Parts: sequence; C-alpha cells; structure tokens
Amino acid sequence: MDTIFALATAPGRAAIAVMRLSGPGSRDVLAGLCGRVPAPRRASVRRLRAAEGAVLDEALVLWMPGPASYTGEDSAELHLHGGAAVVEGVGAALVALGARPAEPGEFTRRAVLNGRMDLTAAEGVIDLIEAETAAQARQALRLAGGGLAALCDRWSDRLAGLLARQEALIEFEDEGLPGPLEDQVLAGLRALTAEMTARIEEDAGGERVRAGLDVAILGAPNAGKSSLLNALVGREAAIVSARAGTTRDIVEARIVLAGLPAVLADTAGLREAGDEIEAEGVRRALHRGEGADLVITVFAGDAAPDEATLDLVTRRDCLVVASKADLGLAPGLPADAISVSARTGEGLDQLRARLEEEAARLAPASGAALLTRPRHRAAIRDALSWLCEAEEAALPELRADGLREALRALGRLTGRVGAEAILDRVFAEFCIGK
Repeated sequence: MDTIFALATAPGRAAIAVMRLSGPGSRDVLAGLCGRVPAPRRASVRRLRAAEGAVLDEALVLWMPGPASYTGEDSAELHLHGGAAVVEGVGAALVALGARPAEPGEFTRRAVLNGRMDLTAAEGVIDLIEAETAAQARQALRLAGGGLAALCDRWSDRLAGLLARQEALIEFEDEGLPGPLEDQVLAGLRALTAEMTARIEEDAGGERVRAGLDVAILGAPNAGKSSLLNALVGREAAIVSARAGTTRDIVEARIVLAGLPAVLADTAGLREAGDEIEAEGVRRALHRGEGADLVITVFAGDAAPDEATLDLVTRRDCLVVASKADLGLAPGLPADAISVSARTGEGLDQLRARLEEEAARLAPASGAALLTRPRHRAAIRDALSWLCEAEEAALPELRADGLREALRALGRLTGRVGAEAILDRVFAEFCIGK
C-alpha cells in the first residue's frame, strides 16, 4: 500500500493549509521531513526541511498511528502556512521522501477498506462536504454518523435470526421441533417487510433534500417568465426583452426554498417554432418540465390565455402564475392563478410562500431521512423482492434462499458484501484530500 498525501484545505491564498498523510510509510516520511516525530496525537511545532536541508516552513505537526486514525492507517497532518510556495515545496519534499499525491476520495476509500466506516457513512461524508443548507447538513450528519448502517444492522440481525430458524426447520425436520416455528418465521418475515416498505415511503423526500429541487418555469413567449425568474432570485439572471422568443436555451439560477436548495429554470416559450433553433428550445423546455419536481406555469395576465399553456395546466399539477398584474388581468385565466407583477412586486410574497409550502411538501427538511440516494433505495427494494419470494416459497429450502439473498442485498448497501463492485461509483464524487 502506498503512502499518500493531499491538501485537505481549499487551494489558494490562506493563513493555514492542512496537508494530510496516510499509509505504512507515514512515520518514515514524517521523520524525514521534520526530524523528530511528535508524540501521538499531540500537536507540536516542527521545522520542515527539504532533503538538501533547506527550511520549507515552521508548521504544526500531528502524528496519528493506526488503527486509531481516520483511514485506519498510520497518518499525519501538517498545518502549514498557506502560501502557494510553501504548499508546493512541502508537496515536492513529500514526493522525494516516497509519498505520492492521493486520488480523489482515496483517504475515505481506505477508511472503508480498513473497516473504519461503511459505504453509507462515506456517502454521508461527501454529502456533508457538499451541503449548501442546514437541512442538507443535518441529513448528511445522520448518514455520516452511521444512522443508515445501524438501521441495516438491526434488519440484518433480524434476518439472520429468521434464517437460523428456517435452517433449523430444514436440518432437524425429524427432530420434533416446536410446531409454531415456521409460523414465527413467516410472521417475522412479514413484519420486516412491512417495516422496510414503510421506511422507503417515509424517506421519499431524502433524495430531494440531498440533491435539491428542480423548478421549471414554463409558458408562452413573452409571458414574463424571465422577469419572474429575476424577481424571485433578486438579480438579473435572465435577459428580459419585449421581443418574443428571446430565451432559446435554459437559464438556471439557484435559490433556497424551505431550507432546501432549488434550481429555477427559465425556459423557451411554448409555441409553434419558427426555426430549428427555437424548436430545439421548445423541446428542451418541455423535457425540463417533465422531469422537474415542480412546474410554475406562467400566463401573460394582460392577454387572453394561450392554448398551449392551458393544455399544460390540465396535463400536470403545477403552480399557476398570471404575470404583468400591474397592466390588468384579462378574462379567462385559471381561477387559481397567483397574480404577480415583477415590476411592482405585487404577489411575489404570496408566490414565494406557495413555493416554500410546495418545497416542504416535496422534501421535508427535518433531516430525518436515511435513504438519501437511489443506490440506497435500490438495495432495500432488492431485499424486499427476496423477502416476497421467501414468503411465497413452496419449499423450506427456497424460503431459506430468499432470506439469504435478502441478507446479501443489505450487505451490499453498507459495503459488507461486494464492496469492490461499487467503490469506484461511490468515490467518483469525492474531492482530493478527502
């Protein structure tokens, strides 16, 4: 196993830069850099030198022998002065001493391989790094703290108990085992199935909390979509023009709704396109609306409602907005439309309140969800599929096989079974230094 190093703090000018080191050669590398290795887990000031003796920095050094370290290996931290020349010089010295730069996520990957954390906790770490809001941070902390792993362990223990009873029924069929034993297995199997199914339903908003909400703004050309986007985000994110069809591609801007990050997408106006570029814009607008968590449908309040937008309102659930309220409202607009004027601010507070309500409905920001990724949900569904097969099995041996496969599915979720097959996919999101 190589000894690796990476900057754990953001690159660029700063007062402090933290360099991390991990691997079997960490002690020798550290000794070569600062001479005398500090006592374990005690911060000490050391003068760092290059191989030829030139002083690189005077730094705070921590030595953390394994297995009681983040990675489970011998590790060290160098708290350097944050200048680029210092960081580059220390990095070059570490390479000369036999260490190599770490790959993205390699520190946490080693922590998983060395049993310091499971895959779900590793996913919580990256979610915590990327969290933009307090709700995302709370959810990530529960995952990184082992919340999902603990739940899977409880389910796995119960499954193992059911499997042991089922195996006993097979192995000691002629030994006069208690009659209710098979009934106990089936009852336990059904109870576990119900609990896992309920968890999937309860955590339905977990993925939205982690990834944020996608809000698409759709409507006819010149309906006021771009002006509405700018008013909601409080800046000129989209070009506004009286000329219809100004927006050809999708314009995105980020806001926070009910404690959750959201992307507002201004789209091309829905109409019969005049050229292939506008036609592509309309196609992208409709596609974005189909995949959005929430759609805001905008009518020009001062004009008769267009058929394309009315058709959109009838086909899917959406928030309806009548823009340009300062110019008056034409008859025929949907009764539930929120009247808004981007120019005067009329109705914007009401619209923001409705958006907050919808965001809270789609993704409760309590941070209580544990199933926060499609991978989590897929593994639980796989386990449930095997539990259903076990319940319907005609032979005791087939029921045991179903229970065994359900146990393996939970093991794949935490990485205790088949971890190598999914490590690359999990750690592809990580940054260097973590």
